[in-house]
Amino acid sequence: MRIRKARPDHAPSIADLANTVIRDTAITFTTEEKTTEGLATAIADSDAYFVACDGASVIGYACYFQFRGGPGYRHTMEHSIVLAEEARGRGVGRALMSALETDARNKGVHSLFAGVSGENPAGVAFHASIGFREIARLPEVGYKFGRWMDLVLMQKLL
Repeated sequence: MRIRKARPDHAPSIADLANTVIRDTAITFTTEEKTTEGLATAIADSDAYFVACDGASVIGYACYFQFRGGPGYRHTMEHSIVLAEEARGRGVGRALMSALETDARNKGVHSLFAGVSGENPAGVAFHASIGFREIARLPEVGYKFGRWMDLVLMQKLL
């Protein structure tokens, strides 16, 4: 397994991973699927996308982006991480987050947030195991699959 900066040609694989989570799980509240074109543009415009590759296959990705708009938030980022099912429990998530955090720290990021679905206890446990702490639980702010869901905000100071 190898962690590397994502390239626009990784966009189809990233879209497949993201869209599986969007369609089939409550890990994310969004219902709008990612497009290959949109992801390729985002990757080309940003230096904050990473992929985990097992041979030629992308088995996970992570990225970060400004938490809120405006210059006062320029040192605070939020991240997203998605793993293929076969990558879970193999250290892939830790490796991706390590690369992401190192990159963010080197670019002057001070605070990194995770917005984790309350229906994703494994995601909460994963983030806690790598040094994030729960800051807030926002009740019933996400709606998907005909039900309201909580959002757990977790933070790590870099």
